[in-house]
Amino acid sequence: MDGDWRAGLFRRIEERTDDLVALTQELIRVPTVNPPGDAYTACAEIVGKRLKARGFEITYARGVDTPGDSDRYPRTNVVARIAGTGPGPCVHFNSHLDVVAPGNGWTVDPFGGLVRDGKVYGRGACDMKGGLAASIIAVEAILDAGIPFPGALEISGTADEESGGYGGVGYLAQRGYFSRPRVDHVIIPEPLNVDRVCIGHRGVWWARIETLGRVAHGSMPFLGNCAVRHMGAVLERIEHDLLPRLARKETRMPVVPEGARRSTLNLDAIHGGQGEDFTGLLSSLVPDRCRMVFDRRYLIEESPEEVRGEIVALLEALKRERPGFDYELHELMHFAPVLTDAQAPVVRAVSAEVEAVLGRPAVHVVSPGTYDQKHILRVGHLEDCIAYGPGILDLAHQPDEYVGIADMVNSAKVMAAASLRLLTGAVP
Repeated sequence: MDGDWRAGLFRRIEERTDDLVALTQELIRVPTVNPPGDAYTACAEIVGKRLKARGFEITYARGVDTPGDSDRYPRTNVVARIAGTGPGPCVHFNSHLDVVAPGNGWTVDPFGGLVRDGKVYGRGACDMKGGLAASIIAVEAILDAGIPFPGALEISGTADEESGGYGGVGYLAQRGYFSRPRVDHVIIPEPLNVDRVCIGHRGVWWARIETLGRVAHGSMPFLGNCAVRHMGAVLERIEHDLLPRLARKETRMPVVPEGARRSTLNLDAIHGGQGEDFTGLLSSLVPDRCRMVFDRRYLIEESPEEVRGEIVALLEALKRERPGFDYELHELMHFAPVLTDAQAPVVRAVSAEVEAVLGRPAVHVVSPGTYDQKHILRVGHLEDCIAYGPGILDLAHQPDEYVGIADMVNSAKVMAAASLRLLTGAVP
């Protein structure tokens, strides 16, 4: 690639630092909290209106009938496309619009977009509105520089990644938005650190266990069958049997952080007995149901049958050993591990530009949690996909989340130059 051409492109990105910051702030100030899926349309329109003014063709697509979609909370997605000088490949930047709830512990307004000490603060700053803003600036800089390119560039802002992505990338993938011949290469600006290229993720199995009992008067629990006590036995077996076994499993995948190179299980939620949607005292009842939702992350060396079988074996053993124990097991979500070939064009192009911009080799990593690559591979059958963005992985979903301004600028340079490599065939 021509050095003067690169220098001019990078200078344009640097000159637009204030614009990059302002766009990030604008996106943060739209509280796209999921659940329930607030303000998706407003956020999508920020992206759509801006890029339409730059000559992009804009499509809004609602994820109709996907989980959570309603007239009050429409799963609104935006896809922007601009064609180059002639036939060629398409590079697509995909970012999710939704953010998790802010939670407690913030010292700044989570939706204020505060700028301080070279950082932009707010829920979604790191995960991943800073990455979305950087991808927009990267593509706009290519257009401003007047650099001709074949093929097309696309940018999308999609719904519901934080809850599985069914109303966002999953919905669009079913309709061909992430398949050839429309798209050839996908970069997802998730927060995996500015010097890392993420080539995949661990597998996930979410499920719900319900222990079953029999209701009785709370003063005579011996006449009932307490589902909460049965769940306590499940928890005890998980704690002292299953978790130690999972901790001994280790993967060859370069998962970060180090602790995620082992199989993990998180207890997401637990509830037993009467509901809590009222004020006052509970009735005196033996609970006849207790339910727990868990999040099992597994390794490429494990099979889905093995992962499910461990839970079933645990529950069946309790059914044999514990009087009155019975259960139901419901699968909520399952996605297999994903691993992109390190020699794939998008990996090589982005890795080369990370080294060119930052002056150090890119580190190939695997994400501990899933992201929307799962739909792009599983539904779109497109393998040339990675995650690369400016955010710091450890800040995702944390109080006082932020994204570094210098990291956004550098990531925009990487994304712009890598795009041109992929579009022109100059992949090392």
